[in-house]
Amino acid sequence: MKALRRALGEFGRYPSAIAGVVIIGLLILVSIYTLLALPLPEAIAKWRGGEEYWAEYPKTAAPVWVNWFRARKLPPTLVESTADGSATKTSEALTEEMTDIQMVFDVNYTYDAFPQELSLFITTNYTSKPPLLSVTWLTPDGREIRVGEFTPRHSDVYRFSIDDKLIRRLGGIPPEQGLFIREDPSGLVLVKGNYQLLVSAVTFEPGSDVDAKFVVYGQVHGWAGTDHRRRDLSIALLWGTPVALAFGLLAAMGTTLTTMILAATGVWFGRWIDAIIQRITEIQLILPLLPILIMVGTFYSRSLWLMLGVVVVLGIFGSAVKTYRALFLQVKESPYIEAARAYGASSWRIIFQYMIPRVVPILVPQLVVLVPSYVFLEATLAVLGLGDPVLPTWGKIIDDARVNGALHQGQFYWVFEPAALLMLSGLSFAMVGFALDRIFNPRLRGL
Repeated sequence: MKALRRALGEFGRYPSAIAGVVIIGLLILVSIYTLLALPLPEAIAKWRGGEEYWAEYPKTAAPVWVNWFRARKLPPTLVESTADGSATKTSEALTEEMTDIQMVFDVNYTYDAFPQELSLFITTNYTSKPPLLSVTWLTPDGREIRVGEFTPRHSDVYRFSIDDKLIRRLGGIPPEQGLFIREDPSGLVLVKGNYQLLVSAVTFEPGSDVDAKFVVYGQVHGWAGTDHRRRDLSIALLWGTPVALAFGLLAAMGTTLTTMILAATGVWFGRWIDAIIQRITEIQLILPLLPILIMVGTFYSRSLWLMLGVVVVLGIFGSAVKTYRALFLQVKESPYIEAARAYGASSWRIIFQYMIPRVVPILVPQLVVLVPSYVFLEATLAVLGLGDPVLPTWGKIIDDARVNGALHQGQFYWVFEPAALLMLSGLSFAMVGFALDRIFNPRLRGL
């Protein structure tokens, strides 16, 4: 207990180690929050959902925080709906069967760039006679632009950007731009101010109704942005945290503990047991880990937990066996080991209660430093296309960004966010591991 208190006191002398512990603590808190707020089945369902699920999200939109560093502000996604009361809706009976429904969507547009696209999601309730919709756009300078008329299905989407008639009416300019500009002597300029989308619906059956949702897709969205499938990257960033920590910790602990036990067993029993362990270790040292994992992922399964098992199995007989063997050879000759043998302690008692505890202080720093290497290994497998096909992870985000040319298209956030989390987690464990190494390693204690 005194040794532990002394070690903790020395640990406090290293500000970098304290910073590392704080970062690791934050990553653990994020993992706990993710597990509670976004259960894995829900996260997988959202991440693997089709474009219909993410229909109200923009494609490859940067996170909102990029506007902090820009003089010209990019528009976020604006959503108004009659169902939740954010848009106004009035009804007036014309006859016993016909009803006039007026819906007004107010858009306060104060941004310096055009939106990505515009969509009107319509939900109708009728038996056999669908309603007739008329859509009009009002600009801040008083202009009235007729968008179009159509008859929707029970659930329908009107996308402004693919309406050829509207594009011709706007002089060949895409609607997401043409509806927000006016002609000046200097040319076409973006008009800021309060816009209105007026949707007039006429129903032809008693009890028929119409609701609508107007979405102005922005160029920024959420704190993490979106990808090419409109998916919110925050899901993969959040779930990548517990996945990375679990993979790194389990792999590091599994390989380190089993390697240490094997080395202690071989040293104590010696002879053919030690010889077999050393020969297997020497064979394993010439086997490349990454190509084997690639073969497993290509020909068998890309399950994250299968990859974890392969990593642990191949890591058991790693180079650390030689290191631990050298330490245990010294421990075996210690006087307290001779005393334990004299009073009749069993071999396994000596291994687990006398030999292994002696090298644990050296084990802890190495275990901590190993964690980020396995975290990066998981990300590497994902970037190579061998990541778990189900789980959303940091490496999966980087792989999607690479495949879709994110860097070539200026979508730096898509790579920066998962890469920053990978580097931050690796740096935190490295800082803690180096501090522990100085505390527990007598050769470095004075440095």
